[in-house]
Amino acid sequence: MDHTLPPPAPDLAALGTLSTEQRNPATTQIDTVDTVTMLELINDQDALVAGAVRAEIPHIARGVDAIAERMRQGGRLVSIGAGTSGRLGVLDASECPPTFNTPPELVIGLIAGGDYALRHPIESVEDRPEDGAAALDDIGLVPLDSVIGIAASGRTPFVLGAMRRAREVGSLTIGLSTTTNSLLSRAVDIAITPVVGPEVITGSTRLKSGTAQKMVLNMISTGVMVRLGKTYGNLMVDVQPTNAKLRRRAVAIVRDAAAIDEDAAESILVAADNDVKTAIVMARLDVGRDDARARLQRAHGIVRVALGEQS
Repeated sequence: MDHTLPPPAPDLAALGTLSTEQRNPATTQIDTVDTVTMLELINDQDALVAGAVRAEIPHIARGVDAIAERMRQGGRLVSIGAGTSGRLGVLDASECPPTFNTPPELVIGLIAGGDYALRHPIESVEDRPEDGAAALDDIGLVPLDSVIGIAASGRTPFVLGAMRRAREVGSLTIGLSTTTNSLLSRAVDIAITPVVGPEVITGSTRLKSGTAQKMVLNMISTGVMVRLGKTYGNLMVDVQPTNAKLRRRAVAIVRDAAAIDEDAAESILVAADNDVKTAIVMARLDVGRDDARARLQRAHGIVRVALGEQS
């Protein structure tokens, strides 16, 4: 593929017009107040983020449903960004395997500059749109995949290049930014734009913008996994008991889902080879391990369907 054809470069002169680059009138004297007041100012601004995200729920819901449908057919979820945005995407992807037992290659986070950039600031890499396209080429992007481009400004060249490549491939494209009418929002199938306004520290989009991005990414990944049957009610039934804390959590999940005591839950989890879903079906339907596994297989891993509570 030709990586020499980036989308139009953002007008850097217009960067100062973005709401996230404006001075916040509420915090112009933040360096003169006592520490408690300073932190209250920050907290007051953080409190505005949830409302901005809530206003975008219709768009987030479209994204969740579209991603889940593609993943049922074998697609992957890919997040891509630079700097703080990229780190948040990698964080969200990294949490899916331990929480929902997804294979590492199913939910992927990509950051400009690669893994080195997770701990080291190499911000210049965000200016190369061809690198964004190459990052998607490197993972073998296919049409069933869904790609979330994350950029507070909505104009990061690395992300715009990635979204252009995703559109060329035919993947679902979602843009997550915190400014209105951005280049990113105009270049994707679904635009999610929680407008958080000026930052506490002018231009420091790791603050309110980063908080909004994390909230949206949490909603998307969690919503998709719920739709894919990775929970039973609000219980993480695909959790893997790989350490002491997760073991206790797994036992508690079986206990609560099956309405049995903790000792019984521990015993049946062992009998289920430490598979929480299997243990729940065994306990609720009073069946053996193999029968429970067969029921789950027929139900495509959805506990509620395996229990006959939902067709």
